[in-house]
Amino acid sequence: MDHIEINPYEFVVHTFGCKVNTYDTGLIQKNLSHSGFKVNSDRKNKTPIHVLNTCAVTAEATQQAVRLIRKIKSREPLAMVVVTGCAAQVDTGAFENLSGADLVVANSHKGMLPQIIDQYYKKESKQKVFKSNIFKKEELESGGGEELSHTRSFLKIQDGCNSFCTFCIIPYARGKSRSISINQLIAKINQLESSGVKEVVLTGVHIGDYEDSSGGPAKTIEDLIESVLLKTKIPRIRLSSLEPIELSDRLLDLYQSERLCPHFHMSIQSADTEVLAQMKRKYTETEVRNSLSKIQTNVKDAYVGMDVIAGFPTETDEQFENTYKILSETPWTRLHVFPYSERQGTRAAVLPQVMMMKRKERAQRLRELSLHRLQSEALKQVGHQKKMLVLNKWHAVNQGLSRDYWNINLNLTEIEQALYKNTELLVKIESVVLNDLDVVLTAKRIQL
Repeated sequence: MDHIEINPYEFVVHTFGCKVNTYDTGLIQKNLSHSGFKVNSDRKNKTPIHVLNTCAVTAEATQQAVRLIRKIKSREPLAMVVVTGCAAQVDTGAFENLSGADLVVANSHKGMLPQIIDQYYKKESKQKVFKSNIFKKEELESGGGEELSHTRSFLKIQDGCNSFCTFCIIPYARGKSRSISINQLIAKINQLESSGVKEVVLTGVHIGDYEDSSGGPAKTIEDLIESVLLKTKIPRIRLSSLEPIELSDRLLDLYQSERLCPHFHMSIQSADTEVLAQMKRKYTETEVRNSLSKIQTNVKDAYVGMDVIAGFPTETDEQFENTYKILSETPWTRLHVFPYSERQGTRAAVLPQVMMMKRKERAQRLRELSLHRLQSEALKQVGHQKKMLVLNKWHAVNQGLSRDYWNINLNLTEIEQALYKNTELLVKIESVVLNDLDVVLTAKRIQL
């Protein structure tokens, strides 16, 4: 990218939503920094530029961005507010007529943020909204993605989605599925490893759709992971969300490598075949059961988190009870439960709706099931040895993350945390701290 001759304006990025947005935030920071802007690392001071990297998965996510804009402008009326990300693409009108939003830069134009902001300051453009047809976008803005405050690096391998599930707006926010080549990703991971990064999280909107068609027959997610294991030395590799039918035997075999973290985030949404059909998911109750059983059989001590929607339109009491029963019987670690939220522009929004009270009741039952299971699985970890990656920032409770995705407290002082940050330590789990929402494993360090 050409250098822009401007004063070093300070900026801060506010990130909403998923791991892909975390990656994109790192890229925004990198592009702006390379163009003469300066990251404000001390948020106590006022910041000239606030960039909101928004989420649009629910209508509430857009409203969260609107509320933050108003809060920023009430506190810093002279600050510039730039709205980008998914909500800028699909809910453009919510920001176009909002006086607090100075620029609205949709995902279609996200890579042009430095030039657009520069033109705004030089008063070379009066245009407020920058947006075009996202389905015509081919590039993925590869080559960045380390959010500056994070210990682990999120690496986007794929963007967009071709599934068009009835509850999801994301294809309209990010466009068609497209992937970054294996060679580019290998080079980036080696660069990250040489800079001291210990863990890379391979993420995307739908990584099961990963396909590298450059230079011969199309290569899949399994080919990518095989290449990462063979051609890089980064100690910890983690995958983001997968669907049940994407758990191939070949993929599970790759988890025999200690470097591939035994952690699965399964996007199941429901375990009832009829509800899954209404959602336009491509699997049934059978695949949900089989995938969880295969993980348990093939990957020792795997941590399995799952996304579940409660109260999807047309979901009957019987269908919900079926999902609840199946989840009660299958092996997993934690549920991420979402009461269904209407999203304008999706097919599900015009289906017969479940009453909000019933959605909340179902979500609460699933959360109680999840907490009971999480606490039970946590207690099983006592006495086990784990490799813990010490996080970048000191926290009195959550000081590190194991390869199998457990939060661990090693009772480090703030000075010790700074000394060991981004270091992998061997620890032994001694006890479990339980609370109403989460669990943390307490441990002691094993001297090598």
